[in-house]
Amino acid sequence: MQNLPHPLIARRYFLNDCALGIGRIALGSLLGTTCAHQRLAAKLQPAHYPPKAKSVIFLFMAGGPSQLELFDYKPTLRKYEGQLVPESVLQDQELPFIERSATLMASPLKFARHGKCGAELSEALPRLSQIADDIAIVKSVRTDAFNHAPAQVFFHTGHLQFGKPSMGSWVTYGLGNEVENLPGFVVLGNRSVSGGAACYGSGFLPSTYQGVPFRSEGAPILFVDNPAGIDEQSQRDTIDTIGRLNRHKLDRFGDPEIATRIRAYELAFQLQASAPQLMDMCDESASTLELYGAAPGSSSFATQCLLARRLVERGVRFVEIIYSGWDHHSNVADSIKNTCGKTEGAVTALIQDLKNRGLLDETLVVWGGEFGRTPMVENNPALGRSRGRDHHPNAFTMWLAGGGIRAGQTIGQTDDLGYHAIEDPIHIHDLQATILHLLGMDHKQLTFRHQGRDFRLTDVAGNVIDKLLT
Repeated sequence: MQNLPHPLIARRYFLNDCALGIGRIALGSLLGTTCAHQRLAAKLQPAHYPPKAKSVIFLFMAGGPSQLELFDYKPTLRKYEGQLVPESVLQDQELPFIERSATLMASPLKFARHGKCGAELSEALPRLSQIADDIAIVKSVRTDAFNHAPAQVFFHTGHLQFGKPSMGSWVTYGLGNEVENLPGFVVLGNRSVSGGAACYGSGFLPSTYQGVPFRSEGAPILFVDNPAGIDEQSQRDTIDTIGRLNRHKLDRFGDPEIATRIRAYELAFQLQASAPQLMDMCDESASTLELYGAAPGSSSFATQCLLARRLVERGVRFVEIIYSGWDHHSNVADSIKNTCGKTEGAVTALIQDLKNRGLLDETLVVWGGEFGRTPMVENNPALGRSRGRDHHPNAFTMWLAGGGIRAGQTIGQTDDLGYHAIEDPIHIHDLQATILHLLGMDHKQLTFRHQGRDFRLTDVAGNVIDKLLT
């Protein structure tokens, strides 16, 4: 260690290539140099090829939407409703809650084809059917977990264990942040999901890459407002003093988390001006507010979708909206219609608004949950459940739009009962690889060395889904 420029730097930071570079780059941002986070990203993981998308809006429908009530019409279920699933279908499958004696249940919802592409959608999606030609539907997604917490963590981080970086963190680590007065990764919506903060945490990446929760009513970010009696100049002086102390500590120890702390203080100061401007929707036309069904100052899902557009319009790299209302173990058909009534209009408006503003081509929109639902009925009088569906990881549906997606198509197919994917099976790692690809990154090269191993979002698997690409 004697030959190091800073002999007190901890060995673990030096070995992770974080000792001097990250501190100087973060410090450089505060001293006025350009795009420190982009330079940090370029040092660690440069873009591998020209991107088709600049930003991502991830509409995470926590709980597991029933594909059988939304996208995957199965007339065969009507023919065999009330009968047991053939043993040849179940084989060695693990069923999380319902018994193997559960019988098949058809959806009572009507389906019809929409758009030039002829996408088959249920009556629960009247607004989404208007933009059928603007989305790509994937019916053959599968995952590795059938309980909410591990499945949500797996979807977001590519691993079943806690402590790994989330997808938004990987994206901002790989590409950096183009704006100085807003975070690169923003989280909206209901964050009290089973997977918790792990779904938007930075794991072992520097914490500057973790998702920043925004509220859609009241103060956008808690504890950012000045205390009573503190004006802007007093706050600026305080931030500068704390910054000098932190930079002294950074120069001495080289801890990357000190650089993160410096950036956090500075960003918080900038957010005191930028966040209220973001939340003030006075500049939105009446027609736009009506399109979304958004009321300024409300915390509705519609308002969150409008905020997502405003965020990517301002250069935010990754925006996630979490809506946790899809775990329908009982009365699945009516519950689906109710949940769609609260969400699908705003989602449709988001696609239309992005398209009208010329933003859809550079914004990748992803819609889906952690898994789907079984073709068997779930009835449990002890829990008050009837006509519901259980968790199903083997085959479920997601859709994507914008940002290099070949819209107006349906990819994948499930068997006649909707239990297994039989055409173009697509794993969660494949989706993750494709999202990174559209942003200009090779998922196999976007790595971070931790505990002696090069980790990546897709772990040791994943293939880009070429059929999805333009």
